[in-house]
This record gives sequence, C-alpha cells and structure tokens, in this order.
Amino acid sequence: MLKRIIYLLSLVLLLNCQSKEEKINRLFAPYEGKQKPGAAVMIIQNGQPILVKTFGMANIEKGAPVTPQSNFRLASVTKQFTAMCIMMLAERGKLNYDMHLTDIFPDFPEYGKDITIRHILQHTSGLVAYEDLIPDTATVQVLDADVLQMMKEQDSTYFEPGSTYRYSNTGYAVLAMIVEKLSGLTFPKFLEQNIFRPLDMKNSVAFVNGVNQVPHRAFGYTVHADDSVEFTDQSITSAVLGDGGIYSSLDDLFKWDQALYTDKLVSKETLQQAFIPNLKNYGFGWRIDTYKGHRRIHHTGSTRGFRNVIQRFPDDRFTVIVLTNRSDPGVAPLAEKLTDMFLFNAE
Repeated sequence: MLKRIIYLLSLVLLLNCQSKEEKINRLFAPYEGKQKPGAAVMIIQNGQPILVKTFGMANIEKGAPVTPQSNFRLASVTKQFTAMCIMMLAERGKLNYDMHLTDIFPDFPEYGKDITIRHILQHTSGLVAYEDLIPDTATVQVLDADVLQMMKEQDSTYFEPGSTYRYSNTGYAVLAMIVEKLSGLTFPKFLEQNIFRPLDMKNSVAFVNGVNQVPHRAFGYTVHADDSVEFTDQSITSAVLGDGGIYSSLDDLFKWDQALYTDKLVSKETLQQAFIPNLKNYGFGWRIDTYKGHRRIHHTGSTRGFRNVIQRFPDDRFTVIVLTNRSDPGVAPLAEKLTDMFLFNAE
C-alpha cells in the first residue's frame, strides 16, 4: 500500500511538471523555430536554477540556436551595472552621491551645479534626452562621450533637479563618463575588472565595435505582422554603453543575481541604498515595488532588436530572467506569468 501511495504521489508530481512544461512552451511558442529570433529563460530559487529553457535562434543567418551561454544586448537592464560602478566608487571614497556635475566636470555649464549624482541615478536630474538631439541625417553611432558633449552644449534642464521623475538614458550615459573620469579606466574595462572578472562572468562585455567581441552573440531582429523577420541588430544609439550597452547571458546573470545577496562587490549597507525607492519607485538602477504582496526589485530592457527583463523577489530568494532578441513584444508579462506558476503555484 505504501509503495502504491508513493507511486501515485510521484505520478501526480510528474504530471504537474509536465503541465508546467506545456504551459511554458505555449507562452514562448512565438520564439520557437529555426527561422525565429529566440528567448532564454531562467528561474532561480534558493540559490539554484530550477528552470533553464531556450527557444529559437540567436543567429538566424548562421543557424545558431539560443543557448544558456548566448549573450543578448541587455538594453536598460545595463543600468543596474552602471549604478553598481558608481556605488563601488562611492564606497572607495572616489565620489559621494551629493557631488554635482560641475564638481566632476569643471567645464560643465552652470546648470550642472544643481544636478547631483543621486539625481542622475534616480532619474530626477532633468537632463535633456540625447535621443532628441541627434539629427535625422546622422549616420555615425553616438557614444557616451558624445552624450556628455551634447549636455555641455545645453543651458537648462526639463525641470528643477530633484523635483520630478523623468526616465533618462542621458543620465546613465553621463554616469558611465563619471566612472571613466574618476577611475581612470574606460567604462568597459572598469566593468571587466570590478564586476565581470570577480564574479566569473566570463562572457559578459560592454561591447565596443572594433575594440572587443561578444562571444556567443545573439543578434537582434524584428518580427513583422506578416510573420516576416528582419535583421535589426543596431541603431544610431546602440553604441551608448552606460544606458544599455552590456551583453550578457543566462549563465552570467545567474552569477550576478547571486552576488546581490552578498558583499562580493560592495558592502550590504551600500547595496541596500540601491533598493530604496525614490520618485516613481526608482532606486539606483532598479525599480522597487511589490507584486501580489511580495517585494520586487526589477528592470526591463528595450532597444532595437532586444526585449529583456529581470525580476527579483529577494525575500523569497526567487528570480526570473527573460532575454529575447526581437524588438517586440515586451516580456515583463511573461516574467509575471512564470512567477505566478513557480512562486505562487498558480494553475
């Protein structure tokens, strides 16, 4: 009798697993196939990956499928790494969050006297959107240094710094230049030496064309309404690093996620400052809110050819990562459905 009960329980567990597997496959059906840009999915619980699945192609032209090692351009998921660089410099006494732009760049215009590093981290600086300053005729990709120069050519902000929230890619490009100015290293080199190498994130890189390479690279695509697929890997802003230029994989982001429970990079006291919500629930490179009553720390990344999300539930030791190499649709709803299935055991 006991053996039969154990067998039946095992069968029920197996059927439940199969049911989840089928649901996941249905969720990601649009990413499956040898002629479709793909997706990489990981769920982490209590320090272990409990689900790792990949779909579709990283490089359609070469017939290379997505794997857990495929490196996707993170887009704005990059901002949490840029913020970490700033926190590391703060902990080392190279800066403080209340320093002004004119303290760091003496040639910055007068309006920079009112903008602090904290304002920039929390998207309350009011800096003008660099995307709106790029001429329609531009053919050369913009760099972080170009963004800083654009800001030096302005004479005002959208609003009084600190008074309002306005999401700013400009700010994070400027933060990358602050890292370079105060560390003496290029932004990619600072990331490599201070984050990627210490965490053994061997394949992650802030990509600079002609300077470094992206191993196991996933290229970006657009899937049109008629289901045709267009190669759309780069745009005029794709070379800006601080706001979105890091490439990484499931394997490496697992190491990043786990490091955020430790003091490997900065002290826990320093790290917690990143998770204090300011206006619009934004901290330092992270959004902070609750989902179904559980504290959530998360960010999406959207750029030409890529849509990504990382959602962390630190009190539950639970994380969902979804990386895709297609322009649309957004993937935050997919992460929430996976959270419902695996954290809340919803059917």
